[in-house]
Amino acid sequence: MRILCAKDYKEMSEMAADIIGAEILLKPDAVLGLATGSTPIGTYEELVRRYEAGRLDFSEIKTVNLDEYRGLTKENDQSYYYFMHSHLFDHVNIDKNNTNVPDGMEPDAVKAGQDYENIIKNYGGIDLQLLGLGNNGHIGFNEPCDEFIDETHVVDLTQSTIEANKRFFASIDDVPKQAYTMGIGSIMRAKRVLMVVNGKGKAEIVKEAFFGPITPKVPASILQLHNDFILIVDVEALSCL
Repeated sequence: MRILCAKDYKEMSEMAADIIGAEILLKPDAVLGLATGSTPIGTYEELVRRYEAGRLDFSEIKTVNLDEYRGLTKENDQSYYYFMHSHLFDHVNIDKNNTNVPDGMEPDAVKAGQDYENIIKNYGGIDLQLLGLGNNGHIGFNEPCDEFIDETHVVDLTQSTIEANKRFFASIDDVPKQAYTMGIGSIMRAKRVLMVVNGKGKAEIVKEAFFGPITPKVPASILQLHNDFILIVDVEALSCL
């Protein structure tokens, strides 16, 4: 595990874009695992700026997103499909046929998981997986539980995750209660994992996840075992250390 400390959110986003940009330059047809949520937005904005400046080419890149709310259509402005197009895909020269988000409208959870795992396997695996960190230690939508679940699956969202996401919806009643997410194994099989974390509100969980025991009660703690894991945090997110 390598920890890179940024002075603030802007520098954190730029550092993450440096690493993702280097991956694209070194392997133009790389498979990128992508994350949603507020934390990666600055990273996507920086990647778009570099594309507009002629420094990055996404034409051969393939992407697989971590997760999607179950029951939301692609057109729903709170779906992660919509999020990725709004923040990245619509602003770079990526082939939309090479972008993938779990199908939130697939009613068969087993089929949804198997179909998504097949996409990842057919791509030859993920070269670089971008992650954020949930307040309860979740990665993707892998919530605290009694075991690390291997492959893409459906998950019941915890109340704390629902509370954290309610700011994006008209009311808490509108927040989906389930999601499809890559499993812990899917994430751990990525050749490199990059996590971005910022803010004082994440300081306690950073300490617990990366300086505490490895446990499925804190899903992100498993990343301590990844052989190429980079954690980029700002000063505030390290304030409990």
